[in-house]
Amino acid sequence: MARILVTGGTGYIGSHTVVELMQHGHEVVIVDNLSNSNKEMLDGIAAVVGKRPDFEQVDCNDISAMCDVMNHYTDIEAVIHFAASKAVGESVEQPLMYYRNNLMSLVTLLEQMKAHNVHNIVFSSSCTVYGQPSSEHLPVDEKAPIQVALSPYGNTKQINEEIIRDEAYANAALHATILRYFNPIGAHPTAMIGELPNGVPNNLLPFVTQTAAGVRRQLKVYGDDYNTPDGSCIRDYIYVVDLAKAHVKAVERMLSGKTEEQVEVFNLGTGRGLSVLEILRTFIQVTGVDVPYEIVGRREGDIEQVWAKPDKANNVLGWKADTPIEDVLLSAWNWEKKLRGIE
Repeated sequence: MARILVTGGTGYIGSHTVVELMQHGHEVVIVDNLSNSNKEMLDGIAAVVGKRPDFEQVDCNDISAMCDVMNHYTDIEAVIHFAASKAVGESVEQPLMYYRNNLMSLVTLLEQMKAHNVHNIVFSSSCTVYGQPSSEHLPVDEKAPIQVALSPYGNTKQINEEIIRDEAYANAALHATILRYFNPIGAHPTAMIGELPNGVPNNLLPFVTQTAAGVRRQLKVYGDDYNTPDGSCIRDYIYVVDLAKAHVKAVERMLSGKTEEQVEVFNLGTGRGLSVLEILRTFIQVTGVDVPYEIVGRREGDIEQVWAKPDKANNVLGWKADTPIEDVLLSAWNWEKKLRGIE
């Protein structure tokens, strides 16, 4: 088993991935500046796994601090890079913050990896790199064209992928796996960890669960005039635990020397598209809790519809996202109830 550095490891996807890594026997070092996460997530990880991961409160943009981390943990064999700002709407409003944080953190990380002879990285990318795919590219496989990004957030993912490819070209020792996520939702079945956004949520499901719990007065559905069956946006909603397991598969594939290319790309999704209103109706059905909502105007930067063709990940990684959506939505509600002390 190996020691894995996980940046952004107290975040939503990061914390679930840390749990899966530790349950597979790996040692984990988390680097996180807690800008959009909570240190209490370490307690949740420990409650699930039975031990705490190592934790360093460090900003990935801090060259000196990152060097210190790598000097301290001399046996790191791979890095999973989650740390990034991730809200589409916020990126439209604050593009420079997104470019500084998302691009420079990766550059700093790759520099320190090279300096400390760490040669394996899994990069947390996004289906946003595909923009709004044309009908002939739905569902989306890895060969679908990269489109002009609809938001600075999406653009940072595209540029980061290019940075990784360029560094791999220059550094033959580097191996990278780029995982393009579709829409992660849900919480761990123990309800010990889940999505815990700071401030107002930017993702759909935390807003749904907070509204159901009475924390929010009303859910806003951004647009009902899209070219979809019910007019709301369609996404491929993937269970966060299923997503986390793909990272373990990707890391272990690299460490075992089974990669076929220096940079490999996988789409991670269920292969099924669900609309915002479908998610809302299903949540109400499986929980029995009403969720007040209103239809408002479209949100800048949103894509109309996108879902994955995950065949490559299914066949090459030996991974599949197959948790029923009803179970996923219930896991999110159980997590919200635990947070709010709701019986």
